[in-house]
Amino acid sequence: MAIKGADIVKKLPGTNCKECGSPTCFGFAMKLASGSTTMDKCPYLSPEVRAELEEVMAPPMKLVTIGCGANALSIGEEEVMYRHEKTFIHQPGIALLVSDKEDDTAIEHKIRKIEELQFERVGVRLKADLLAVSFDSGDRLRFEAVVRRVSDTATSISVTKKSLILISSDLDALFAARDICAHQKPLLYPITAENINAAIPKIKQKPTPVAVRGEGVESLIPLTTKLREAGIEEIVLDPGSKNLTEAVRDQTLIRRAALKHGFRLLGYPTIVFPCFTTAGVMEEILTAAAFIDKYASIIVLSDIERDSLYPLLVQRLNIYTDPRRPMTVEEKIYEINEPTTNSPVLVTTNFALTYFAVSSEIEGSKVPSFLCVKDTGGLCVLAAWSAGKFTGDTVGPFLKKCGIADRAGNKRAIIPGLAARIREELEDELPTWEIVVGPREASDIPTWLPAQVEKWKQH
Repeated sequence: MAIKGADIVKKLPGTNCKECGSPTCFGFAMKLASGSTTMDKCPYLSPEVRAELEEVMAPPMKLVTIGCGANALSIGEEEVMYRHEKTFIHQPGIALLVSDKEDDTAIEHKIRKIEELQFERVGVRLKADLLAVSFDSGDRLRFEAVVRRVSDTATSISVTKKSLILISSDLDALFAARDICAHQKPLLYPITAENINAAIPKIKQKPTPVAVRGEGVESLIPLTTKLREAGIEEIVLDPGSKNLTEAVRDQTLIRRAALKHGFRLLGYPTIVFPCFTTAGVMEEILTAAAFIDKYASIIVLSDIERDSLYPLLVQRLNIYTDPRRPMTVEEKIYEINEPTTNSPVLVTTNFALTYFAVSSEIEGSKVPSFLCVKDTGGLCVLAAWSAGKFTGDTVGPFLKKCGIADRAGNKRAIIPGLAARIREELEDELPTWEIVVGPREASDIPTWLPAQVEKWKQH
């Protein structure tokens, strides 16, 4: 629960010295509450007051980072219950479970899967994030060997290290595995009421994030209390929910306690295990989809396949895209398939999904083309036309200004079929150009565009 400026001003010197850049201490307090300035701007804050303000102004949910380097996963630090209130910040990590009871071929296959199942969508690389290694064999040497294998950089597929989760109820096995890859900052799971006293000294030897498991939300509070008192702050929560109904309830309770009530003992990201609580692949994927919405920070799956992983990743992308900022691309001329002065000119909006759909279909048509992308504030063609941002009065000046006339000698512009109404307006704006109405759907471009170019050649 965010602190208010009226509460902050009570703790300030009250001198109105203006050295912070604000005319009054109250003005500075309001900026501090909104995040538009920092405490170091006030030279007269005592160390005690500074520490107190840092505590109350810290995000209600702790930031936890698992792994290191380019593949590090940051979770937590969320501020709102509902995406439309502001935005969700750190998208949940998708983890692939690897059991040390699986044979080497199966383990190698999973390692390859998590490396190879990556997708490009609207200019964003979508992929799973973590490998979760579980101690199921009862053989510590086997567990350690598997941990070494999945943490090894010398694979034939990739030279990058995936972030890791180490799962073991055997504390000695857990920390022996941690020692193998401590430099990779793995997440250790589970820390429980039964083992926490023995675990704390071992955690402090080589600090890494830990995940606590309880039997219900309330049982997590004594665990986080002990860890905080020991100076261990990178904590992930598992309330031990037995089914989806319990899990959604528990995830919501944890989120609400942290964000709405400022209860910092539950102010941590969470982990869930559809791999252990569901029966069958379909139920597991549907449960994972529910957790993307409500409100898991790490979701562990028993396996991943192209047809099941891709929808989850797209859902995650959509939910964790800031609703206040449409996904856009830069307004400019894009060259596709190495165009020449005789190449056709197509026009579209800068909504990222529209751009990537149109550009990929042009590329698939094999026709060298110029794609002129007009800034419409991130709106698609129809919405931009409805809002008056994709009309003859706006597209015409854009085409004049962008310089396409100097690069395309044929003076033909293809507009989207959904914007056919602007054709006459555009002809008035560009009297020396031929305005052609293209397909309504981007998927029709690969057949329509080559036929249109051939038609022009015959005339």
